[in-house]
Amino acid sequence: MRPARALIDLQALRHNYQIAREVSGAKALAVIKADAYGHGAVRCAQALEAEADGFAVACIEEALELRAAGIRAPVLLLEGFFEADELSLIVEHDFWCVVHSLWQLEAIEKAALSKPIVVWLKLDSGMHRVGLHPKDYQAAYQRLLASGKVAKIVLMSHFARADELHSQASAEQVAVFEAARQGLSAEVSLRNSPAVLGWPQVPSDWVRPGIMLYGATPFEEANALAARLQPVMTLESKVICVRELPAGEPIGYGAKFITQKPMRVGVVAMGYADGYPRQAPTGTPVLVAGQRSQLIGRVSMDMLCIDLTDVPQAGLGSTVELWGKNILASDVAIAAGTIPYQIFCNLRRVPLLYSGA
Repeated sequence: MRPARALIDLQALRHNYQIAREVSGAKALAVIKADAYGHGAVRCAQALEAEADGFAVACIEEALELRAAGIRAPVLLLEGFFEADELSLIVEHDFWCVVHSLWQLEAIEKAALSKPIVVWLKLDSGMHRVGLHPKDYQAAYQRLLASGKVAKIVLMSHFARADELHSQASAEQVAVFEAARQGLSAEVSLRNSPAVLGWPQVPSDWVRPGIMLYGATPFEEANALAARLQPVMTLESKVICVRELPAGEPIGYGAKFITQKPMRVGVVAMGYADGYPRQAPTGTPVLVAGQRSQLIGRVSMDMLCIDLTDVPQAGLGSTVELWGKNILASDVAIAAGTIPYQIFCNLRRVPLLYSGA
């Protein structure tokens, strides 16, 4: 069997959720959209259900998967519904629903619902992705109340630059939100992972930890709270071939790496078809046989090469950690010019093996 695999530590997942609750002092929706950022939504939800205040997913398909697996905790649809006929499923399965557009509000007003639903009313406070315009926010709140079809409203918005701790953009968004909700009596939710870890002054009755649940920092700079997170996924494979090459030899597609001295090279069963970033350059860190080394040459579809020259204990069959508890996913992401969110979500074809259930 091909040795590539991802080890998922569910105890680390619970540890990171507890940090979100502890440092925020708020209720926390565990964000498990995109198959829990590639970690397996059902297993992650099962691991957290006993203590989580609820879950957040992108769409109703993801929510239905949780209900089919027996998850009974609240589930928030972060993008709301895409068609009005989804409202019957929202009622049937007790999903909570974001309303971010006037057409969704109108659909609720027109719908014949068998019972009221819980709505999270989203304001566009400056990200300009989805959310109601501030001038429409108060009226939308009042219309939802007047419809008789809403059991509860939570007021929410989303930060565009909370991962930039020295930017004033988040404070400006908070000001827009506070002005728009003036006089409205409802719980609020503003803080995502970077805001949980880096913006303690931002009001939130509910927080929405996402990337921090999986043990990756949302920041490029050091952060004391982020340093307490535990990586949940360890992506690993094995050395399947060892080559002894003299100086002056090319390695991999495009001959982007030329040996400058005699080198011992390991070929690893891992590539961009597995989700490892193709753009990861020579020098991207790996751990082989317990010692740090580096990627060399281009990443191929199913294989990549690493430097074994100074790792004499490594050889055929040696375990290679691509990211995890020793090689941080954020370091790999930075080397590849991307973010840990993407490298987690791109993971595919690699079996997920769970511990700490």
